[in-house]
Amino acid sequence: MVTEFLNAVDSFVWGVPLLVMIMGTGILLTIRLKGMQFVKLGRALKYMIKNEDGATGEVSSFGALCTALSATIGTGNIVGVATAVVVGGPGALFWMFIAACVGLATKFSEGCLAVIYRHKNPEGGFLGGPFYYIEEGIKERYGWNARWLGKLFAVFGCIAGAFGIGTITQINGIASAAETFFTAPTLFTIGADKNITIVTIIVAVVVTVCAALVIIGGIKRIATVTTIIVPFMAIAYVVISLIIIFKNITEVPQAIVDIVSMAFGAKAVAGGAFGAFYLAITKGVARGVFSNESGLGSAPIAAAAAQTNEPVRQGLVSMTGTFVDTICVCSMTGLVIMTSGAYDYALEVGHDGAQVTIDAFSMGLLGPTAGAFVVMCALSFFAFTTILGWDYYAERCCEYLFNGSKVAVQVYRWLYVFAVFIGPFLTLSQVWTIADIFNALMAAPNLIGLVLLNGVVARAVKDYFNRLETGEYKDGYPRLPLGCHKR
Repeated sequence: MVTEFLNAVDSFVWGVPLLVMIMGTGILLTIRLKGMQFVKLGRALKYMIKNEDGATGEVSSFGALCTALSATIGTGNIVGVATAVVVGGPGALFWMFIAACVGLATKFSEGCLAVIYRHKNPEGGFLGGPFYYIEEGIKERYGWNARWLGKLFAVFGCIAGAFGIGTITQINGIASAAETFFTAPTLFTIGADKNITIVTIIVAVVVTVCAALVIIGGIKRIATVTTIIVPFMAIAYVVISLIIIFKNITEVPQAIVDIVSMAFGAKAVAGGAFGAFYLAITKGVARGVFSNESGLGSAPIAAAAAQTNEPVRQGLVSMTGTFVDTICVCSMTGLVIMTSGAYDYALEVGHDGAQVTIDAFSMGLLGPTAGAFVVMCALSFFAFTTILGWDYYAERCCEYLFNGSKVAVQVYRWLYVFAVFIGPFLTLSQVWTIADIFNALMAAPNLIGLVLLNGVVARAVKDYFNRLETGEYKDGYPRLPLGCHKR
């Protein structure tokens, strides 16, 4: 009964209107910014590793990016991609890629607006994100009181963090991989098919304790941990994936043909061509948004804490998060699944989630034991850092929602830690459905804000690059004043 209800709600919120909003916003911003995400990608990658001299903020631009990446590179890259391919077919990978391409413009705009409208609190920290650019940007530009919409985003952000993308899905993915690698007898069963072993309990306790220890340190400790773990694991995962892909290089052309053709309903078995096309695009876009969070409104919360005085520069840095997450890491997972034969095997034996990716690494090169170990390690590190990053996002939403109340933030922090603990004891289908629902609810207010404020972003971009061309601004010598957000 619960599963059926969640599926019905999920189908409603991830219907045609939201898909049009997500893709439409990305396309609109791509047009307004004249394809800047493609033309300026090289500059963005340069800024990603080059911090801005003399800038104001809590953490470096790279630290803010790693915090954002820690929240995006997680189970969505491993479990989410596999789920999208099995449920939506290989064509879902095509729509995931397309959503990422237009999502680059969306992520840029989010980062840019976050810095323009960020606030400096009495303790010297910075708070910013969709709640502020929705509230203040819309009022400034149109004279409308949109505070209620900012509050709505913050509410959904708090719920998504504690009961969706930030906790339950992440630790559930870690537990699933660990249970596959460390076989243990079932201690008890929850529901019809959720077997709980000693491994499940150990994962719940260890991950919860480790997360709590880092979370207590706030953004600076989170940034310190993520700047070490995220680059190392992302590079290692991509390298291993490339080795498998090159080993099966003869399968790559056919895999690409299948991905593109099935994106438009070709080779449909059930539901006809349109049904296959609709399933591919919905699962591809949904999993893409879950993975890279473009349009979700989460990453700009981290961007607002970056040491920068140039909103456009930080927008470019933020944009690289989507490039690394989906165009690099997710594409690797998808190609490994397709070229290794794991997709066909999953359909044959009924595997889903992390098991599909484990099959891919096992069949592709490494063997069952090594494949399970690699996926378990990748999931553990990726998902753990996602738990950290999303705690920061959700706490900032809570801070805005309760007007800076430290008591409210502390209560929420422990609620978040408790949600991490209970995550492994929920079923996979319910976990992903809950996460999808709250992603959609969180995205809607943010997308409205981005559409209404696209002119602000376009003017900021024009001004920034005009100053670069005339020599008025050179990298490392910011023109904007230090302090709060620009008016």
